[in-house]
Amino acid sequence: MPDYLDSAALIALARHADAEAPGACTCTKTPLDGWQSQPLSLDEAQFREIGTLVSEHDPEPTFAEYLPGKINYWSADAPIAPRYFPYNRCGVWACSSCGRLYLRYTEGGGYFVDRRIRAVRWNLIEDVSL
Repeated sequence: MPDYLDSAALIALARHADAEAPGACTCTKTPLDGWQSQPLSLDEAQFREIGTLVSEHDPEPTFAEYLPGKINYWSADAPIAPRYFPYNRCGVWACSSCGRLYLRYTEGGGYFVDRRIRAVRWNLIEDVSL
């Protein structure tokens, strides 16, 4: 299992990735600022998992969402709150070409499975307790 990243570690990684990322990359063809179903055009081989927000000390992570005000789950400005759903079920992935960070998890419903992805923006990460 990849190393667990707390909020401070995620912020540090995201700041570093933002500072180092060059301009355009194939991983930025589709805007991923808010949660999206993973585009079929995204090359899986281009990403490597570098950490997880899944805590081994929390065997049953909450399904509660942290969405203050009128922000919704799909919004590009929705806060990234690692202790809340869906972030508490995410892997942290980096583009092997440009170093940009992404959060990925699998949403499962009664009749479907949807792999979702969202770009990490360090200024949206909030260390909010449950």
